[in-house]
This record gives sequence, structure tokens and C-alpha cells, in this order.
Amino acid sequence: MERGRKMTENSYKTPCGCIHYFVNIMDKQRITLVFLPGLTADHRLFEKQIEYFENKQNVFVWDAPSHALSRPFANSYRLSDMAEWLYKILVKEEIYNPIIIGQSMGGYLAQMYMELYPDKIKGFISIDSAPLQKSYMTAVEIWLLERVEPLYRIYPWKALLRAGSRGCSETDYGQNLMRKMMMAYDLDHKEYARLAGFGYRMLAEAIKADLPYRISCPALLICGEKDKAGSAKSYNKKWHQREGLPLKWIKNAGHNSNTDQPDEVNRLIEKFFSEVDGKGVSG
Repeated sequence: MERGRKMTENSYKTPCGCIHYFVNIMDKQRITLVFLPGLTADHRLFEKQIEYFENKQNVFVWDAPSHALSRPFANSYRLSDMAEWLYKILVKEEIYNPIIIGQSMGGYLAQMYMELYPDKIKGFISIDSAPLQKSYMTAVEIWLLERVEPLYRIYPWKALLRAGSRGCSETDYGQNLMRKMMMAYDLDHKEYARLAGFGYRMLAEAIKADLPYRISCPALLICGEKDKAGSAKSYNKKWHQREGLPLKWIKNAGHNSNTDQPDEVNRLIEKFFSEVDGKGVSG
């Protein structure tokens, strides 16, 4: 197979700041794998996926607003703004057939994107994420999301680094990677607390909006068997049962299951891609 070009870094200006992203488009007519990292993670979360797919498929990954290279960024936007910026970036790059692969907060963003642009997506893969519909959440869970920041502020940074990396991953590679991504905020620990608090409040606001958040395309749910983040496992079970979406459990994997078992997750992505691609990409 002909080797593709290396990933190219690019940026997109918004009223709140500049979003940095990486892209490698080999054939504009084909499907593009669009990777969206979770809250406080960045493009490096998907390095094992990019490594595997960048010379086979069109690929895109970003540092979400307020994260890593996409800073400084004013925390004065909504999840719907992020979805709109993502759409505009995809149009700018002439990406018209995306399969959106969102880990955790990235999965919530993918659902908001689908709500706004239901016919501009070819497939959705949720990695350790959860449904955005309000009916899945209790009032207490939403209340807690809005009040996370003070907890992050009082936590000693070293303890937070340890808890963040161990809480997200079951493997040395995954834990070291999460720690490395968290270290982007090492010079200002309060920035990390602000980012986490803002992200969870933004999520609560999107849930409380009580929009339909229908899945408008083929979809796949992936979840680590050892995911300890909130109620991710129970949400995925309910999502699977209510919506009939296929659910794949990843053995020996935590909340960042794509970093714990990259080969298995890459195999599932590739299989899903083949199934969607087999149906054709014309709108």
C-alpha cells in the first residue's frame, strides 16, 4: 500500500482562541477517521490509533479547545460551539465523510455534533463515553457534575497525577501516557482544576438542554471491562439495551481502553470502518 504523507499540523481561529489539529488526507472521497480525545487528554491519547491508521486511511485528531496546544483559550463556550467549530474545521479540510471516534468527553461531543449535523456523519464509535440524553442521568449526577471544580482544587497535584493516571488506565503504557498529558498543566495546577470544572459544567449544561441526541448513523460502543470512571459501565449497558447499539467490552482495559488494548480497539475500528465503507459513502 502506498504510504501516506505524515500528519500535518494546522490551526483554526475562533473568537475564544486557536484550535490546533493534525490531519492526513490521502483521498478526499473516502471516509476519514476523526478522533476526539476526552477531557484533559489531548491528541496523544490516540497515538497508537494514528500510528496504525495514518498510512491506511484519512485521519484527523485535535487538541480540544482549552487543551494542550489549543491554549490559551477562553473558557466561555458551550458543547454546541465545539461541535460547530469541529464542523467548520472538517469543511475547511474538505472532510465530508467522517466516522467520529470519541473517547469519554469526545463521545459526548460526537453526539452534540450529530444533533446539529445529523447528515454530516457516516459512523460513530464511542470509547468509554456515555449517552448525552437526560433520561439516563439522575438529578444528583447532574448536580455533582456542576460542582467538581472545588474537589480538583483541594487535591494535591502529585496525588491528582497519581489518581488521574491510575484511575484512567490499567497498563503501564496507558498510565504513563495519561500522566504525560496531565503534565501539560504542570506549571499551573489550578488551570487543570479550572479545565476539569469547566468541562463538567459544560457537559451538565448539554444534558440539561434535554435535546433528542439521536444516533443518526451506524454506531459502535466500546468500553473497558475495568472502566472506573463514574458510571461509564452501567451507562453503556443501558445504552446498549435501550438503543440496541452493539457493545464491545475490552478485557484488561480501563477508562482509556484504546491506550490499554490498542490492538483490540484498532481491530474493532477497522472492522467498523469496513462495514460502513462497504455501504458506500455517497450522501
